[in-house]
Amino acid sequence: MMKKKLAIACGAILLGATSLAQAELTANIGVTSNYLWRGASQTGDDAAISGGIDWGHESGFYLGTWASNIDWGNGSGTEVDFYGGFASEIGDLGYDIGLIYYYYPTSGYEDSNFLELSLSGSWKFLEAGLAYTLDGDADSDAAFSDGDIYYYLSAGFEVAETWSIGATVGHYDFDTSKAFGDVDYTHGQIDVTKSAGDWGDFTMTVSKAQEESGSDDTKFVVSWAKSF
Repeated sequence: MMKKKLAIACGAILLGATSLAQAELTANIGVTSNYLWRGASQTGDDAAISGGIDWGHESGFYLGTWASNIDWGNGSGTEVDFYGGFASEIGDLGYDIGLIYYYYPTSGYEDSNFLELSLSGSWKFLEAGLAYTLDGDADSDAAFSDGDIYYYLSAGFEVAETWSIGATVGHYDFDTSKAFGDVDYTHGQIDVTKSAGDWGDFTMTVSKAQEESGSDDTKFVVSWAKSF
């Protein structure tokens, strides 16, 4: 009986070791002249520094966290994202199902936290997806309380050995009451990325969106990011 228990214990240890060997832990850092999220600036058109840690298993399951400074006009703050999900491929078709929690711990950003379900699919150079607000701390019937839907279509191409270009069109459909007015908007974005190997990736972005403030200025953004 003791040998059987010992064999089970050893098997569990070996299974755990195998599972760890099949998983990968990565980190990332980034700097941008303007933190854009779905076409809207999260920093009042100012710069942002970000970083994150990701854990991914070869089975397709993943977990991660990411953080950045923000400024919505009520003082400097912090955004911390926690996410997890499952991503896999069937031939040329890829899919990703995940949950992400947007957490804003800074004073002045109370009632901003929200939970989102994300679904996406890809085929070769095309990707489409949607994100649905499951629950948020905002007032009922306000944006990011629940029921909001963001959907997008994007395409990406490698145009040279170290150069790639991508384009995205997205729309935000907020489930808000008439008291909050019409805050829905559509945005478009083009990204040109230059890979510099060990020096990371440099991206030049042109983005245009009709935001809540009524501003539809074209934004030009330069970013740098590196994973290790």
